[in-house]
Amino acid sequence: MAVSHWLLTSVLFLLPFVTRISAQQQGCSVNNNEPSVYENNPPGYVVTTIHVEPNFTVMIDPTSPDASFFTIWGSELQLNRSVDYEKDTLLLVYLICRNAAGQSDSLQILVTILNMNDNSPVFKQTNLTEVVPEDTKVNTTIVAREVLRASDADLDTIFYELTTIVPGTDGYFAIKGVNNPEIYLQKALDYEKFKSTTLLLYARDRPVGSTETTNTATTTINIFIEQADTKSPWFLPCTFINTDNSICISSPYTGRVNISEMSTEPLILEPGPIYAIDPDYTLNEKIVYSIVGGDTDKVFSVDADTGNLTMNKVATSPDSYLLQVMATQVNNIQKYSVVSVEIKVVNKSNYPPYFESRIYNGTVFVGLAPRSFVFQAGDPSSPLMITAVDEDFPNKVNPNIEYYIKDSTDFITTKDGLVLTNVMLQSPGTVTIKAIGKDMVSLQEASTVIVVEVILTAATTSSDKIHTAQDMAILGGTLAALLLIALVFLGVMIYKQYGRPVKNLVKNKFSKEISGGYQNQSYKEDEHPKVSTKQHGTSENGNDQWMTPVQEQSALSLLSSDAEEIGSLPQASIASTIISDQGEKEEEVEEEKEENEHEKEVKSILKTERHVADDGYKAVWFKTDVDPDAGERIEVIEDNAADDDDDSDQDLQKNENEEEEEEKEGYDKDDHHRGLGVSFASEHSSLPAAEVIVNMSRTDAVTEDDRDI
Repeated sequence: MAVSHWLLTSVLFLLPFVTRISAQQQGCSVNNNEPSVYENNPPGYVVTTIHVEPNFTVMIDPTSPDASFFTIWGSELQLNRSVDYEKDTLLLVYLICRNAAGQSDSLQILVTILNMNDNSPVFKQTNLTEVVPEDTKVNTTIVAREVLRASDADLDTIFYELTTIVPGTDGYFAIKGVNNPEIYLQKALDYEKFKSTTLLLYARDRPVGSTETTNTATTTINIFIEQADTKSPWFLPCTFINTDNSICISSPYTGRVNISEMSTEPLILEPGPIYAIDPDYTLNEKIVYSIVGGDTDKVFSVDADTGNLTMNKVATSPDSYLLQVMATQVNNIQKYSVVSVEIKVVNKSNYPPYFESRIYNGTVFVGLAPRSFVFQAGDPSSPLMITAVDEDFPNKVNPNIEYYIKDSTDFITTKDGLVLTNVMLQSPGTVTIKAIGKDMVSLQEASTVIVVEVILTAATTSSDKIHTAQDMAILGGTLAALLLIALVFLGVMIYKQYGRPVKNLVKNKFSKEISGGYQNQSYKEDEHPKVSTKQHGTSENGNDQWMTPVQEQSALSLLSSDAEEIGSLPQASIASTIISDQGEKEEEVEEEKEENEHEKEVKSILKTERHVADDGYKAVWFKTDVDPDAGERIEVIEDNAADDDDDSDQDLQKNENEEEEEEKEGYDKDDHHRGLGVSFASEHSSLPAAEVIVNMSRTDAVTEDDRDI
């Protein structure tokens, strides 16, 4: 078994050498006797290399089936022309090898032609047209597959793509698949949206997006939409409620008839006569009209062809009629529409409205904002108003009349007849417009003419100027400065008018708080104070009043003789007799003297005559130590001690009450008190002490008599 195996291995190893020897004995050989060649090769393309033994020659057998495609150049077998896969897929050639001895051998070579993508798909038609009815059902085939199929010489698989080149028509048509070019309707058609479109169908031998070389063919498909009877009638006028204008809603009609009066003419309706159309206007199917509701008494009838509404008999009830009128297509009763018609029954109008003035004249300025008044000519303060009258009313005022401008958009009127601008008028000139006054119940109208003169403004109004933030800031700063100046000036005037009284009031108040209720502390501390009988006072007119030397000397001697009794007076009595510190009084007197233009005459306050009627009377009486032989006659009044005490207490109490009242009123003690009652008496002494009474009554005004005292 081992030997046999060795022998078998040796035979297999020597077999190629035996074959080669046999081939060499044939005289020629090739590396591959079944080569492959791509189509569209250039001439001289090398198919294979031939190995020729010595003393042998090689040639192409002319009887070979495809000998015309090949040639031998040296040791190479070449193609002498281009081959096409679509024509020849295999080429067969025989080679003959001979030597000088006459020995010859034959060698067969089979060449396979490889296909290349060198051909584009081809459509049977590059342009075709289809007419599609508007009411074609969705998914219906529009163009069959057999019509649109493309062929490819390379026998490649064809890939199809459909596009639309007309805007707004995408999505209506599609193909069944990427390898199936059949076109079908994908969405319902609407003749109102578009009437035709153009489709492009592409055929490719490679998928879309392939990186390989792709050949493409195109065909154009023209689609024309044929309108069909798809819409019901529309009553006019109507309003579209969608953007594609496929649905239009009509408004109800209204009319008027006179009660108990029959009209032989077609009724006048608003906004117009009854009229319906077929929206499929290329078909324009015939429409007929009929009343289908609201006329149980058969008062009205409608013309089936024209839609005119007429009366069959009079209306005896003031109630309105609400009719239902239907418009139907003759060819298809299911295509219909219904509209409401309101007929109001009103009293008869014997007189139409009219304008008493045929022409109204008005003026308006250039540049005014819209909705500005037009004023009466010659009276720029009165707005222009047009008014129509009606003889059917006792006062000729018909509340049902409304006004409007008929032939101009630059002006409008209110329902009451006021004329307004509707735009901003840019240039001066004269505008003539027509105005209508309409009775909204009887529908009767009156007209007039309005002549408006547009004139230039004398000055630019503030509304024409646009104020910036900087302008407003400057204005605010200016107003603030003016306000500050006004406040300062007002403060100065108040100080000049009320400064001194306020100053004196504050000073006296402050002096009162310090002195403890007008109590003279220096008098309390001194055992024998120096009492000055000179009294300082300032009247309202600025005159100072002083005691004469004789009176001053008598009073001083009296006060000196009774020093002990004065020292024993109660503190309350002493406090009530002093108003303020004597030094402060002297300073105030000096200041008031400087303000007066001249010094007033000083007169004595000691008199024998008692002037009861004089409000400014001031007097002092001395009970003892009076010299009758003095320069002036002095009257001595003798009273009982008890009476004196009572009088003194009453005067003191009266003066204190007056001081409290005047303090509440805020008056200055120095300016408004013209007198001070002073009583020095001892409550416990029985001696005939000297009594000094100074009675200075309060005066509110200084008279000429006061100045003479």
